Amino acid sequence: MEAKAAVLRGSGTPLEVETVTVDEPGQGQVRVKLSACGLCHTDLSVLQSVLPQTSPLVLGHEGAGIVESTGPGVTSVAPGDHVILTTTAFCGRCFQCVEGMFAQCERMPLALGGNFPFHLDDMDLMPFASIGGLCEYTVVAENTAIKIDDDIPLVSASLLGCGVITGVGAAINTAEVRPGGSCAIWGCGGVGLSVLQGCRIAGASTLISIDTNPAKLEFAKKLGATHVIDASVENPVEQVLALTGGRGADYTFEAIGIGEAMEQAYTAARRGGTATIVGVGRFDDSFSLSAGLFAMTEKTLKGSFCGKGASVRDFPRMLDWYRAGKLDLDSLVTTTYPIEDVAQAYEDMTAGKNARGVVVF
Repeated sequence: MEAKAAVLRGSGTPLEVETVTVDEPGQGQVRVKLSACGLCHTDLSVLQSVLPQTSPLVLGHEGAGIVESTGPGVTSVAPGDHVILTTTAFCGRCFQCVEGMFAQCERMPLALGGNFPFHLDDMDLMPFASIGGLCEYTVVAENTAIKIDDDIPLVSASLLGCGVITGVGAAINTAEVRPGGSCAIWGCGGVGLSVLQGCRIAGASTLISIDTNPAKLEFAKKLGATHVIDASVENPVEQVLALTGGRGADYTFEAIGIGEAMEQAYTAARRGGTATIVGVGRFDDSFSLSAGLFAMTEKTLKGSFCGKGASVRDFPRMLDWYRAGKLDLDSLVTTTYPIEDVAQAYEDMTAGKNARGVVVF
């Protein structure tokens, strides 16, 4: 089968839309006809060589679509089923899963690799993050395709695959935000806005969003922020302290991936508060903590990968919140693009034009 795909031949090369050949699904695999693929900043990090890739690949990992065919042994989905693709498909049996750390599964497709279902000329192409969602069709492991009800719009549903479960999960699963708490979130992209919504759903009463882009701060207001801080003109730590009686926020989140912002988020948490790092930055970036104050202030510093999520648990309850009007997925989708305009879509991401851009097939 032939399909159009966004192909990256290697770090530092331009993203090209090419016609690739897509394999039939093998043992335990599912071939999905993509309806939509959200554009995540992690993809941009690959394009900019922040996350270097050694293999040529099909980019994209925030996909939703319809099962086209299944390989031998597949039982959980069938042709015609609507599915969201998850980057953290967990086995449920390894050490990390038994400990409840599903996003750290030792046997997830993302960790194991070895699946190269796309082919172009003499190249075998890897699906980025085990998904390769920027293609009209992809082939994934069965536990990567999570069945959902047919009435959920697939364009909005695609965001659950990474950005929304990462953000909402950081608030609910990782930080365990309690009702009445105060929250400060660095970053108003798709992940940061999802953290904001997770804090709101958890019952937080003070919701502070921080960014340097006024348009993104407007997105935050629409999605429930009680206060916004423009970090390009105000000191965000000082402003968070001022808005929380001088103590600092109960919960702070960094959803950008910049060491300086991570340090600010930790500093702005109150004594005994929790700072959660959600953003993935450069591996050579860092931030510092006071060796004297770390123990004295009794703050908790947490990392949160993919919202500490378990897709088969979290997707259904998040879709319940969507149906109930508590989780706004539709407003996160600010622009849709055809696959031919994917390069422009990433330029728009770099310029900060969207809450979330989505390629629609």
